[in-house]
Amino acid sequence: MTPPVRAGVVVTGTEVLSGIIADTNGPWLAGRLRELGVDLAHTMVVGDRPGDVRAALDFLAAQGMALVITSGGLGPTADDLTAEVVAGFSGRLLELDPALEERILAILRRNRARTQPASPAGTGWAQYGEEAMRAGNRKQALVPDGATILEPVGTAPGLVVPSADGGPTVLVLPGPPSELQPMWTAALATPALRGALVGAAPLEQRMLRLYGIPEAEIARSLRELEAGGLELDRLEITTCLRRGEIEIATVFSPAAAEDYDAFAAAIAARHADTLFSPDGRTIDALVAEGLVRAGRTVAVAESCTGGLMAGRLTALAGSSAYVAGGVVVYSDAAKTAFADVPAALIARTGAVSPEVAAALADGARARFGADVGIGITGIAGPGGGTEAKPVGTVCVSVAAGDGRGDRAVQLPGDRAQVRDRTTTVALHALHALLA
Repeated sequence: MTPPVRAGVVVTGTEVLSGIIADTNGPWLAGRLRELGVDLAHTMVVGDRPGDVRAALDFLAAQGMALVITSGGLGPTADDLTAEVVAGFSGRLLELDPALEERILAILRRNRARTQPASPAGTGWAQYGEEAMRAGNRKQALVPDGATILEPVGTAPGLVVPSADGGPTVLVLPGPPSELQPMWTAALATPALRGALVGAAPLEQRMLRLYGIPEAEIARSLRELEAGGLELDRLEITTCLRRGEIEIATVFSPAAAEDYDAFAAAIAARHADTLFSPDGRTIDALVAEGLVRAGRTVAVAESCTGGLMAGRLTALAGSSAYVAGGVVVYSDAAKTAFADVPAALIARTGAVSPEVAAALADGARARFGADVGIGITGIAGPGGGTEAKPVGTVCVSVAAGDGRGDRAVQLPGDRAQVRDRTTTVALHALHALLA
């Protein structure tokens, strides 16, 4: 069997390493590499320190990567040093490309023309003359000799840098996702990158989604299926608990399609009661499809989730067809004033109770004239819990003219996790009602 083409990703930026900015480029590039049949072996995050960037490149080269992708460090400031480090790593000289410098300068002139009229003299672009712009961005036109230039989407060009001494090809991309993603398409068209990817074969990825089952139970199923003779050697199976659901992601070559079909059928047979998506569709998509198919609308009255439920329902394009509206009723007074929850009910049962959740659902449905109402109340923490109602206590109600579904659950995790998982509970209750 031909060994797979292997790649590594180096995400640069002290702001990413410190957690100020979350890395989205690494996961996005992982998906694109998988589509090409490239085995992503490592994703590394390093700060804006030349020694650390070089150490990451050296490590990946020692692991036999055919391709290394970097993101970030291509700006005009002193800490933007990726091109310089990659040049040294690849055994190439860094040289000024005058034509590229002029193209970058033209972009800067256009940016200045668009924004200068709104800037008082001495501020913004207005304080920079031609030479100041040229000097500040000349370093973006420094290119390793022999590299292929990828035209800027913003002001930073990308680079495809082949090694001068048999090491990996390095694809140098800017950090902003809005610049990196379109530049990826341009990079794939270059002979230099295509040469690094020779031998890569497309891979398939499939997803099974389950709800209401522990991850350990899936692990046990995998062991027993393999022990029973099911062929799993050609499947790369990963299980993940996310947003209160279990995801089983499987990557395989097209030649192993029959192996995957047998595996998916076995999981479906063993876990028919918890497998809600055999084709990878999210619960959000399934709920949207169910509402559209039934011609129903939904409204929300939510407390502890603070608008997250309405946000999740409206995250998909076209949601105006089925979302009537929503209201955040955090205080007891708001629950009474805007969702018609009787004050006497709150006094009798407490704001966090199945009865109040049901009243919230009914109130949302009536207030917005919706076919279905969702009511949510709970204790997200970290404080506010009691012995009878500890942190993580959540009550959800979904009400329609032909039925209702109520859930009272104890959710694990911190405040953010409790709030997020509460929306998952509500979506599954709505999905069950629509079934």
